[in-house]
Amino acid sequence: MGKMLKRLGASVREYKAPSILAPVFVILEVVMEVVIPLLMAKMIDNGINKGNMKYIVFLGIGLLVSAIASLLFGVMAGNKAAEASAGFAKNLRKDMYYNVQNYSFSNIDKFSTASIVTRLTTDVTNIQNAYQMIIRMAVRAPIMLIVCLCVSFSINAKLALIFAGVIPVLAIGLTFISTKVHPVFKRVFKTYDKLNNVVQENLHGIRVVKSFVREDYEIKKFEDISQNIYKDFSWAEKILAFNMPIMQTCMYTCMLLISWIGARLIVAGGNASGAGLTTGELVSFIQYSMMILMSLMMLSMIFVMVILSRASAERIVEILDEKSDIKNLQNPVYDVKDGRITFENVSFAYRSDADKLCLDNINIDIASGETVGIIGGTGASKTTFVNLIPRLYDVTKGAVKVGGLNVREYDIEALREQVSVVLQKNELFSGTIFENLRWGNENATDEECIAMAKLAQADDFIQKFPDKYNTYIEQGGTNVSGGQKQRICIARALLKKPRILILDDSTSAVDTKTDALIRKAFKEEIPDTTKLIIAQRISSVQDADKIIVMDDGRISAVGKHEELLLNSSIYREVYESQVKGGDDNE
Repeated sequence: MGKMLKRLGASVREYKAPSILAPVFVILEVVMEVVIPLLMAKMIDNGINKGNMKYIVFLGIGLLVSAIASLLFGVMAGNKAAEASAGFAKNLRKDMYYNVQNYSFSNIDKFSTASIVTRLTTDVTNIQNAYQMIIRMAVRAPIMLIVCLCVSFSINAKLALIFAGVIPVLAIGLTFISTKVHPVFKRVFKTYDKLNNVVQENLHGIRVVKSFVREDYEIKKFEDISQNIYKDFSWAEKILAFNMPIMQTCMYTCMLLISWIGARLIVAGGNASGAGLTTGELVSFIQYSMMILMSLMMLSMIFVMVILSRASAERIVEILDEKSDIKNLQNPVYDVKDGRITFENVSFAYRSDADKLCLDNINIDIASGETVGIIGGTGASKTTFVNLIPRLYDVTKGAVKVGGLNVREYDIEALREQVSVVLQKNELFSGTIFENLRWGNENATDEECIAMAKLAQADDFIQKFPDKYNTYIEQGGTNVSGGQKQRICIARALLKKPRILILDDSTSAVDTKTDALIRKAFKEEIPDTTKLIIAQRISSVQDADKIIVMDDGRISAVGKHEELLLNSSIYREVYESQVKGGDDNE
C-alpha cells in the first residue's frame, strides 16, 4: 500500500503547493469552527445569564469574525483542493499515456485497448475525487475529531466518555464493510474493461454489424455486461448502505445520552464533587458532539471513497509500473550503415512459458538493396518474422542483425527511423492527407509528400478529391477505400527514406495492375532500399530477388520464382491454385 501511494504521489509534482495549502486552510477553518462554541458558552454563562450587554456585543463581534474567517478559509481550501486534484489527475493521465507510448508490443499485449482507456478515464476520475477528499476532508475530519474530543473532555470528562463507547462500534462496522466491498469494486472495474471493449468493437465494426443484421446480438451482448456491472454495484451499494444507519444510530444515541446526562449534571450543578455543568457548557458540548459526529460521518465518506479508489489506484499503478522490456544499451549505436539483414539461429515465442515457438531456428542473409518476397499460409509467422527487424519484439534465441550489427546494439529510435514498416493492419489518423503523410517525416515539404504519393501510386486518386491533399481523413480512414488507405500508408512509410522497407501484406486491397506499378516504382526509384514484401499473391513477389517460403514458423524454401516452382511443393501449390483461380501473373 505504501509503495502504491508513493508511486501515485510522484505525479503530484508542480501541484505540491496547492496540495499543502489546502490542508493548511482546512486546519485554520477547523480552528475557527472550534472557537465558535467556546465563545457561545461564555456568551451564555457570562453575558446572557448575567445581563452584561457589552460582553454580549463583544463576543458577538468575535463570533462574527470567527464565522467569516471560517468561511474564507473554507473557500480557499476548496479552491486549492480543486486545483491540486485536477492537476494531479492531469499528471496521472499524462504519465500513464507517456508510459504506454514507451511500451514494446509485448507490453501492449498484456493490456487490452479498452482496459487502458478505462484506466485513463474512469479510474483516474475516481483517484481525482479521492485525492480532493483526502486533502480536505481527510485532514478536516481527524483534526476536528481530536480537537473536539480534547475540548469535550476539558469541559466534562464524564460526559465525554460517551464518545469512547461509540468509536469501537464504528470501527467494527467500517472494517466489516471494507472487507466485503473492496473485492467487489476490483471485479467491477474489470467488467468495465469488458464493457468498453464491447462498445469499441461495436462502433469500429458498425458497418459489418449492420450488413449482417446483428444489431440485436450486439445489444444483447452489451446488456449482459451492463447487467453484470449492475449486479456488482448493487451488491456493493447494499453493503455500503449499512454505513449511514450505523453512523446515524451512533449519532442519535450520543445526542440522547448527552442531553439526558447533561441535564442531570446541570440540575446537580455547583455541588462539592465538581461534577456540575453550566447551561453554556452543555450548549457548547452539544455543538462539539455534533462536530465530532459529523467528523465521524466525514471519515465514513472518506472510507467509502478510499475503498472505491483503491481498486482504481491498483489498476493505474499497473500501467505506471509496467516497463518496456525493450531498452537501449548504455552506449547505443545511432548510425545504421546499410540495409543488410541477417537472421542467425533465431527462435522466438511471445511468452516465455509458451509450449511452442512461433519462429524456430531461422537463418537467412538478405543483402542491402535486395527485394525479398515472403510467402506462406496463415499462421506461418510471416509478420512475426519481420517484426523482429525493427525490434518491435526481441528474439528469444539467436540474433537479428541490421547493417552488420545486432539490433540490440542500436538506439531504438535510430533503428526504427531506418526501418519503415507498413503493418498488416493499416491505420490512418484523423487529419488531412498531408498531416497523415507527415507522420513519416514531420518536416517533409508538400513536394516531398506528393513525390512519395506518386511513388506509392496514390497521387492519382488524391488529385480527384475536391481538396486534394488537404482532404480530411476521418479517424481510422473510414472515408477512403482499403486500397487507397494502403497506398497512403505506403507513401507515409517512404517519406522516412528508410534503408529497409517492410510491406506486410500492404497491397492486398489494390488491384494487380496497381500492385505491379508500385513494385516497378520501387525498383526504379529506391534501388538501394532493402524491400521485404509479405504477400498472399504470387504475382506480388514473383519478380523479387529472392522469395522466402515460410511454413509453421520455419523457412521451408528460399529462391527465385522459377526455382521454387521446381523445388518447393508449398510454393507450387499456391501458384497453381492462384493460376487456376484466375489470379495469374502479369
